[in-house]
Amino acid sequence: MAAEWLEESSRGPHWLGFLADASDLLAGTLDPDMVPAIIAQVVVPRLSSWCAVYTSDNSGPLRLVYLWHADEARIDGLREQLADMDVDAADTRRDLHDPPARVAGARRAADGARPRGLGMMCLGRPDRFPDEVIQFAEDIGRRAALATDNARLYAQQAAANRALQRSLLPPNEPEVPGLDYGVIYEPAGEANEVGGDFYDLFKAGDDSWRFAIGDVCGTGPEAAAVTGLARHTLRLLAREGYGVAAVLGRLNQAILEEGERARFLTLLHGDITPVPDGLEVRLVSAGHPEALRLKPSGKVEAVTTPQSLLGVFHEVVFEADTVHLDHGDVLLAVTDGVTERRSGGRLLDDDGGLAKLLAECAGLSARAVAERIRRGAAEFASEPSADDLAIVVLRAR
Repeated sequence: MAAEWLEESSRGPHWLGFLADASDLLAGTLDPDMVPAIIAQVVVPRLSSWCAVYTSDNSGPLRLVYLWHADEARIDGLREQLADMDVDAADTRRDLHDPPARVAGARRAADGARPRGLGMMCLGRPDRFPDEVIQFAEDIGRRAALATDNARLYAQQAAANRALQRSLLPPNEPEVPGLDYGVIYEPAGEANEVGGDFYDLFKAGDDSWRFAIGDVCGTGPEAAAVTGLARHTLRLLAREGYGVAAVLGRLNQAILEEGERARFLTLLHGDITPVPDGLEVRLVSAGHPEALRLKPSGKVEAVTTPQSLLGVFHEVVFEADTVHLDHGDVLLAVTDGVTERRSGGRLLDDDGGLAKLLAECAGLSARAVAERIRRGAAEFASEPSADDLAIVVLRAR
């Protein structure tokens, strides 16, 4: 049947369609582990009875990563035969016995733009390979090499950015007397993008803890640089005894000193002090969505004064708001990935939507509140979010 298909395709446009379909399949994956499977199942049984795909890492030895046979019962036996073949030394066609087959295309596939060995595709069939099949196989090999190279580059970049994203989040979450807290962070960008949202919670002194939640304009390495600058500056100055308002003033100056690399930053930064009847919180909202306080009765109110965002004005003075949390009170802080979640022409926080959502959380633990807000944002629109999301919930025990 494969021979009949090949004979017919060589006389008409079928082969061009086959190559186009193969290219679409290969271009449609950015997972390097999927490329060998796609290659093998594209060529079997159209060009050959079986296909073995070998790849190498960093120009190392070739290793078999995927094997496919039109008769699945023969895969294990074929694998044993291939184990005896030195594919690194193979550069010509050779016979494999039991079952009789001939190997074609035993050569490294490489991308012409980046001429380094990526792997090899071996094809086998019980009869002679027509010259046109060899040509078609080489064409598939070139396309597979390009797809493999692109997928590997994408995977490496994604891994690097995941590591960078983790480095921008708190290394640990401290125990704070009298505080129950819950945090959620969800980046929304592609795997090769670093988001601009962040949060932090850390010990600043013997009886004082700090928290922060912020949103840097944009994504990518430039946003990550400002995120790192903000988090390290907050921690350093807090531990040197600077109050929350003074910390934001100095951070604003540090961002402006970055010059063209500077990015706007909205930030909510607060100081938490346990007191006998709950928690005393001093906080500054620099262009950030307002923080909300939930009472056990279900009453919700905004507790921050809007002030200038960071990285815009040189001459700006910040002032801290003082908020008392009685036992059972909850303080909610979010990024605009929550407040500006869009459904058609409406935003989640239109008409006090976030406050209404929070009012339904009376009596819940901090983690349960954070999860309820996250779920409410997700359910507000059917489409996946296009923005990062961060939620910090502080509850006085």
